[in-house]
Amino acid sequence: MSTSFETPGVLPLLPEVKASEQEVRAIVDAIPHAISVFSPDGAVLYVNRAFREFTGFTMEDVMASDFRARLYHPDDVDRVRDERARALPRGVPFETEQRARRKDGEYRWYLVRHYPLRDEKGRLTRWYATGTDINDRKRAEERMHSETLALREDLDQSSMFEEIVGSSAALREVLAQVAKVAKTDSTVLILGETGTGKELIARAIHKGSSRSNRAFIRVNCAAIPAALIASELFGHEKGAFTGALQRRLGRFEAADGGTIFLDEIGDLPAETQIALLRVLQEREIERVGSSNPIAIDVRVLAATNRDLEADVASGAFRQDLYYRVNVVPIRTPPLRERADDIAVLVEYLVARYAKKAGKNIRNIKKQTLKLFAAYDWPGNVRELQNVIERAVVLCEGETFEIDESWLKGKPGHVIGRMGRQVVTLADGEKELIEAALAATQGRIAGPRGAAARLGIPRQTLEWKIKTLNIDKLAFRVR
Repeated sequence: MSTSFETPGVLPLLPEVKASEQEVRAIVDAIPHAISVFSPDGAVLYVNRAFREFTGFTMEDVMASDFRARLYHPDDVDRVRDERARALPRGVPFETEQRARRKDGEYRWYLVRHYPLRDEKGRLTRWYATGTDINDRKRAEERMHSETLALREDLDQSSMFEEIVGSSAALREVLAQVAKVAKTDSTVLILGETGTGKELIARAIHKGSSRSNRAFIRVNCAAIPAALIASELFGHEKGAFTGALQRRLGRFEAADGGTIFLDEIGDLPAETQIALLRVLQEREIERVGSSNPIAIDVRVLAATNRDLEADVASGAFRQDLYYRVNVVPIRTPPLRERADDIAVLVEYLVARYAKKAGKNIRNIKKQTLKLFAAYDWPGNVRELQNVIERAVVLCEGETFEIDESWLKGKPGHVIGRMGRQVVTLADGEKELIEAALAATQGRIAGPRGAAARLGIPRQTLEWKIKTLNIDKLAFRVR
């Protein structure tokens, strides 16, 4: 099949010159575009040489009862049959879109235009169908759909991220590295503790690259069940596994032409590490349930708070994959190494959360700034966010301050990443939500509800309440 079909004047001339069937076939065969000839009721009478060369079918194959089931993608067979059944009796030109199977097994999207042919008395004698390759357009539409979904997801998560705020020497060094590597297409591995802004660095690299006008797709490898990670990254075909009711594009296809950010790459299961290695080497993917490779053009950025060298030594992470992703390493400094930035960050975050909460906070208590400067911040900027948001929600005047006990004796646990002891954010987040519920007597929605008070969507708050096992009814009783 070809990318276009233009034969002006050929079909209308056929009945006028009363060409024999052999002459008609000779003419149709000479046209370098796929053409199918049908009877008035839609039965196949003939397909030309270009059609047979594309599909690898013989005329015997075309005449078989399962012809269309073998030619069209399984997801398209019933739909196209119904569309044809409605259109054929009307006897006027119509179009269908479907995927046709090439002889090498690859399915490509085609726009098929059906033209009726009538005799001198106006009786319908034949249908001629021509195919136009629209695979690139359909792939672009699918990619745009995936990018839209990713953008919505990104907007839902936007409250979790801050601008890169600060001017310390440690931060300036990182930003200098970002400026250099952004101009290349090299794979980058971003290292750092939890809450140090690794995703912000990845976004800055993408924004400064030649791919900035294309998609930035984020995947949290640690948040996806091991059984689903391959499907999430590479997509799957219909029926590839239980629950795969339709074909789905993976994140790599959604990022085609842009950047994919693999957060927590150290948590990838072994079998997915092998598949990712192939993507980095061959620049192609295979959907789950398919053996047809799909070429992709994606820049890979990865991040981890694990010690990958130790994981390689223990066999938990493939050495060859480590070398592939660790082309350009960038380390994000922890907040304790950015002491000069704390005051600026506090001022920025207080203003941000005060605006969300509809409060007018004019001052920051000096003792609070001293407490912030003296604290080690095991949770880094994310922990600072958490503490400030909680304080803003509970603040009743124009001066920002925190309870000194919040930064003393906070329980921690070793999570085995980067060799540090960190504090979980769940406890602080739970306290923040419970405080908002208490202040609103358990009301969640509405302008005076807890969601508005916290500055997050109602659905997000409902999900957090369920995840953190908070009894919202208890606050209504109070």
